[in-house]
Amino acid sequence: MAKTMQGPAIFLAQFAGDTAPFDSWAAITRWAAALGYRGVQLPSGDTRLFNLEKAAASQDYCDEIAGVARENGVVITELSTHIQGQLVAVHPAYDAAFDVFAPAVLRGKSAARQEWAVEQMKLAAKASRRLGLAGSVSFTGALAWPFLYPWPQRPAGFVDEAFGELAKRWRPVLDVYDEHGIDIGFEIHPGEDVFDGATFELFLDRLGGHPRCRINYDPSHFLLQQLDYLAFIDIYHERISAFHVKDAEFRPNGRQGVYSGFAPWIARAGRFRSLGDGQVDFQAIFSKLAQYDYDGWAVLEWECALKHPEDGAREGAAFIADHIIRVTETAFDDFAGGGDAGLARRMLGLDRDVAEAIPRSPK
Repeated sequence: MAKTMQGPAIFLAQFAGDTAPFDSWAAITRWAAALGYRGVQLPSGDTRLFNLEKAAASQDYCDEIAGVARENGVVITELSTHIQGQLVAVHPAYDAAFDVFAPAVLRGKSAARQEWAVEQMKLAAKASRRLGLAGSVSFTGALAWPFLYPWPQRPAGFVDEAFGELAKRWRPVLDVYDEHGIDIGFEIHPGEDVFDGATFELFLDRLGGHPRCRINYDPSHFLLQQLDYLAFIDIYHERISAFHVKDAEFRPNGRQGVYSGFAPWIARAGRFRSLGDGQVDFQAIFSKLAQYDYDGWAVLEWECALKHPEDGAREGAAFIADHIIRVTETAFDDFAGGGDAGLARRMLGLDRDVAEAIPRSPK
């Protein structure tokens, strides 16, 4: 059977806030539905919207959360654990910066912070199962990222050591997700050790091809590093379990190229844009995903240095809806016939009369 993508949906992380309608689960789901969204991707660590510990332990709470969303016209597509996943692996150079993502009592305690992050990930697996979800989205974290550009040269075995340790930290988490029947779609993202196809393969190889290690596909990150985001789908479509619909543009000049991260976002050669304002070929992407029977959600992740987020959210719902391809269940040339089961053999001359095919002996 042909499969059609689901959507539009919206990732709530960039919109949750301390003012209405972004400060409560009931209000933000009503807001999303009013814009035309059918699904919401829920940041599991935002306590204004969700209590992860309670969700992992209580089916009644999960039923309540899902019920409020349903009554307001949307469903939960996935839980996001980007923040917690990031803290599973943090290089010491980033300790101070990432401490703000952990509870205050854990700041300055990297080992305890990592343990907390791992436990959070496991809670999210349990909560996802109670919510009836099939997958989640996350980050891998990073140990080797500060050494991306090899100057001075990295010591022998450096990459193997880094990805071996990364897999060692994630394998027990992925096993818990497997027990609960939940995928983790890792967002392939600069700043993580898994930032392109080659690094995903390094990670997956050291995980022994773990079945729950999947991909959250986001073409914006690939455009900014000048990676072929359509060929990526051809190569990795069997591992893609989630889709962030996010636009970007890359406009190099005489001063900046791919490495322009010291400039503010608005002045970079590569920057994220609202849907339709950038250079990503979404018609080709939606066609590729339809070709490979992707039937997960198309989820807006809004990040733009120029446009107001509420305008980006409003425009994004229609943009995604207009790009989703309702996959055909019949071939366009079915009208021309060809349904006769024996026609192929007759056309190939394989069912000719036996007497006609074998020459008779002369009398």
